[in-house]
Amino acid sequence: MRKVLHFTEDEAKNYKGLFSTIDMQFARFIVRFSTRWDPDIFLGAALVSRATADGDICLDLNSVSNSILSEKKDGSDTLTCPPLSRWQEKLCSSPAVGRPGDKCPLILDHRNRLYLHRYWEYETKLSDAIKERVKGESLEFNSPKLKQHLKKLFPENEDPEINWQKVAAIIAILKRFSVITGGPGSGKTFTVAAILALMLECTPKAKLNIYLTAPTGKAAARLGETIRQAKQHLNCNEQIKNAIPCEAYTIHRLLKPIAGKPYFRQNFDNPLRADVVVVDEASMVDLALMSKLVQAVASDAKLLLVGDKDQLASVESGSVLGDICDRHVIHGFSRSFLEKMEHLTGLQAGAEVKMSQAGLGLQDCICVLQKNYRFSAQSGIGGLSRTINRGDVEASLALLKNTSETSIEWHEVRANGNLTHRLARMIVAGYRNYLTINDPVLAMVAFSRFKILCALRIGPFGVNSINRLAEQALSRENLILRDRPESHIGYKGRPVLITKNDYNLGLFNGDIGITLADPDASGKELLVYFPETSGDFKRIPAHRLPEHETAYAMTVHKSQGSEFDHVSLILPDKDYPLLTRELIYTGLTRARKTVRIWGTEPVLKNAIARKIDRTSGLRDALWKER
Repeated sequence: MRKVLHFTEDEAKNYKGLFSTIDMQFARFIVRFSTRWDPDIFLGAALVSRATADGDICLDLNSVSNSILSEKKDGSDTLTCPPLSRWQEKLCSSPAVGRPGDKCPLILDHRNRLYLHRYWEYETKLSDAIKERVKGESLEFNSPKLKQHLKKLFPENEDPEINWQKVAAIIAILKRFSVITGGPGSGKTFTVAAILALMLECTPKAKLNIYLTAPTGKAAARLGETIRQAKQHLNCNEQIKNAIPCEAYTIHRLLKPIAGKPYFRQNFDNPLRADVVVVDEASMVDLALMSKLVQAVASDAKLLLVGDKDQLASVESGSVLGDICDRHVIHGFSRSFLEKMEHLTGLQAGAEVKMSQAGLGLQDCICVLQKNYRFSAQSGIGGLSRTINRGDVEASLALLKNTSETSIEWHEVRANGNLTHRLARMIVAGYRNYLTINDPVLAMVAFSRFKILCALRIGPFGVNSINRLAEQALSRENLILRDRPESHIGYKGRPVLITKNDYNLGLFNGDIGITLADPDASGKELLVYFPETSGDFKRIPAHRLPEHETAYAMTVHKSQGSEFDHVSLILPDKDYPLLTRELIYTGLTRARKTVRIWGTEPVLKNAIARKIDRTSGLRDALWKER
């Protein structure tokens, strides 16, 4: 009978405050596989559990070995990670730790990365599927016909710069796997619509099973609407336009979840009946979901990922789009691809295009849209987004403090200032018009014009506090009525954000709705209207909503997939590790017209200087020979 190991009170004190209860319980579970207590194995298990909860895919032993985890100010009771060689030896001796391919709770790979088994499996299946898709090219198209339609859909102009949208189209038409990445205003959605038209033009009888999908309901609705708008500007006949779908699905809805289980009905053994799958807002997709999605796309179908590689990584573990694009490196194309591109388009790859043999062929599957059609390089939002992406602190502050630039404003937050009063005035001005509208279509349009984004959920500058401030300010102005008997389930005008999936109602985490009176109940009942990808609304009685929260303000993370005319980005008065340049960039680029940033200069400086660096093996698997 296996000996049960006990974790003594003295040993527990060493780790107090370092790990969550789940981390500690998992580490105890791993140690029980051994015949004796070993603090090195316990520490490795607890650290990999904590790393995964923090968004990493694995624990890099090379980075943390010999590092100090905690110590008292006088230097006593120092808790240090073991040396690498000893740690490797101890972990490999445990029955709970295996090598790649083993069926063990933990996997230690040849680069000293320690994984929870399921995350090693997600990463391996995803990288293997992408590498298989990258091999060779897809269907051979009639070159003269392809040239003709390329020229029609992407007409030449007098601009001497390379038309990166046309390059993206060539990649998508030739490859089974392709990525289009670029910032807001770079024309990603128009490019997708034109690519779908090109595929249909080059396909017999113009028939293809095309699926559009995005991570959240809001992102899916926006994708469907922007595709609908983009189709009107395509230079092709009505038959082709009508064959381009405008309905987009959430990834969960597309894959059909099995209730109560972390699996989908559409999977490797039962793939989607699709010729083309387009995934928008791909930066929001975590490793587990992306792995399951890619496996559910048949090997002979085209898979097109679309998103902004510089945005925040997913809420859950991984930085998948960033790893696929090798985010911090600009790769060129292979010589063979450049020759094919020149043959099809006549484009001459000059100094703008680098040549590269990196990435096992993946470099020929990725196009970065480098021209912005919304913001010029010198404009406030456009210029600031570039300096923040570069981590250029001084240039970013100079732009923010440039009083002649009307699209961006910097509001210094002072400890003794009248911040609450200033924010209340801004909130009332931003939401006044929205709260006077009863029609759901017009109300949703008005609601999208202004949004408060916060870096944090808690604290005086977090979402919870700002939403309370908003309700107080709007109530004082009689714009909302919270003191009625039914106010415990909401009130007319209340915006809500769903925080827990409800498959029966078809509502998912991240969906945003607006509360209005039910016109069929003499205004006595409240309905919450959620936009659907068809352009219509899903109407849910307020009392039936799953877990949700008020959404005058929302976190920057939750705002991904949305855009607003005017944005106020509120930073805390103290520095936090989650304040990064990606967070500032993402919040900034939610704005179509103007953005106000509220914060302190030291906090903003630290955020711009700090970048997200999630640990995984996906980048190495895709860009380096194993």
